Amino acid sequence: MADSILRDKAKEFAKEVIFLCREMKVNQKESVLINQLLRAATSIGANIHEAQYAQGTKDFISKLEIAQKECYETEYWLELLFETECIAEEKYKKLHNDCGVIRRMLIASLKTIKAKYI
Repeated sequence: MADSILRDKAKEFAKEVIFLCREMKVNQKESVLINQLLRAATSIGANIHEAQYAQGTKDFISKLEIAQKECYETEYWLELLFETECIAEEKYKKLHNDCGVIRRMLIASLKTIKAKYI
């Protein structure tokens, strides 16, 4: 059940970032930074989804660790875009918080699986 919640949260987060990036592109903001944010944010959910079809425990852990790294990268791009006034504070705070929730869920999942299998 927890994995499903994590996948759902990551997918919803990715959709919110896609909508934000679409809006920023229309307003001709920093396109290179937008692409980086889009890539990192959508990669979180993609790796979580891919982990469900892992070829074993090591592969499962690896995919979740990649998703965790993508969370950290996404937080960086969000901060950079906010600090350069490309993202409004309210939107930034929500997305940054949502990304943090996903990251903490990944950390907890990784601790659990590693305690059981490593």
